[in-house]
Amino acid sequence: MDIVTQPKNMAGTFMTNFASYKHHLSMVLVQILSAIVYFITEAAFNQGLNTYVYVSYRFILAGLLMFPLAYFLERKSRPKLTVAMFLEIFLVSLMGICLTFIMFFISMRCTSPTFVAAVFNTVSSLTFLIAILFRMEVVDVRSHRGMAKILGTFISLVGVTIITLYKGPALQNLWGTPIHMKRLSIHENWVKGSILTIASCITLSAWYIMQTFTMRKYPAQMSLTAWISFIGGAQSAVFAFLVQHEPGVWSVKMFGIDFWAITYCGIIGSGLVIFIQLWCMKEKGPVFVSMFNPLQTLIVAVLAYFVFGEKLYTGSILGGVTVIIGLYLLLWGKEKDESYIKGQELEEIKVADKEEVASAVKEEP
Repeated sequence: MDIVTQPKNMAGTFMTNFASYKHHLSMVLVQILSAIVYFITEAAFNQGLNTYVYVSYRFILAGLLMFPLAYFLERKSRPKLTVAMFLEIFLVSLMGICLTFIMFFISMRCTSPTFVAAVFNTVSSLTFLIAILFRMEVVDVRSHRGMAKILGTFISLVGVTIITLYKGPALQNLWGTPIHMKRLSIHENWVKGSILTIASCITLSAWYIMQTFTMRKYPAQMSLTAWISFIGGAQSAVFAFLVQHEPGVWSVKMFGIDFWAITYCGIIGSGLVIFIQLWCMKEKGPVFVSMFNPLQTLIVAVLAYFVFGEKLYTGSILGGVTVIIGLYLLLWGKEKDESYIKGQELEEIKVADKEEVASAVKEEP
C-alpha cells in the first residue's frame, strides 16, 4: 500500500509546488524568450532591416496570429468591444507598442543589447513609482518593508544613472567566440541611445499600469493581446510611412535573418510573451511582472560576452549590479507586504468568526 501511495503523494506534492510557482516559472520563461529577441534583432539590424518596418511587421504578425485563437477560445467569455473600449486599447497600443518599441530598438542600434537590458531593470522601480501615484501600491514608511521598497527604488535609479553617465573601460573577451556579428558604426551613439532607452523605460512602465486598468474592463487576455499587437503594429506602420519614403525598406528576404527575426519576435516575442505577461499581471500585479527583468539582463550579458564576443563596459557592470540590488530590495519589500496583508486578512476573519460565535451564544435561550 505504501509503495502505491508514495508515487501519488510525490505527484501531488509536485503539482502543488508547480501551482504555487506557476507565475514565477512563466515569467522566467518570458525572460529567456525575450533575451533571444535582443540578438536575433541586432543581427537583422546589422543586415539592414529598418527599425520602423521591423516593429510594424512584428506586431501586425503577432496580432494576426492571435486573432483566430482569441476568437475560438474566448468567444463565450469575451466582453463586447465598445467604441470607448476600442479607443482605450488604441491609446494603450500607442504607448506600449508604437512609442516604446520604436524608441527601444533605435536605442539598441545606438548602444548594445547588454546596455539596453541593464537599463531596462529600472522598469520595476518606475512601475512602482507610477503605481504609488495611482494608489495601486501602498508604502508604510514606518515599517521595514516600506523602507526597503523606497530604498530599493532609489538604489535602482542610482544604478541606471551610473550606466548612463559612466561608460568606463571595456573588458576584452579572453575566449574565442563561436558567433561573430558584424558591428555598425551607429553603435557608438551612446548619448542618443541612453536617452531613448530611458524614455522607453518610462513609457513601458506607464504601459504596465495602463494595461492593468484596461484588463479590469476587458478581461479577455488573448483578445486584448491580439488587439494591442495589431493596433500597435498598424500605428508603427503609419509612422514608418511618414518617416521612410523608400518603398524598398518594406521588402524582406524570404528565409533571411530579417525574415526569421520578424517571425520569431512576432510569434514568440510579441504574441506569446505579451499573453503570459498579461496573465501574470492580472494574477499578481504589474510590479511582480517587472521584477523578473534582472534575469533577462544576466542571460543577455552571458550570451553577449561568451557567445557573441560583445565588449562589456565596467560602467554597465557596476550600474547593472547596483540596479539589481535595488530591484531585489524592492522585491523583498513587496513580498513582505503581501505576507502582511494576508496575515491581516486572516486576523480579520478570526475576529469576525469570534464575534459571530459570541453573538450566537448570547442569542441562545
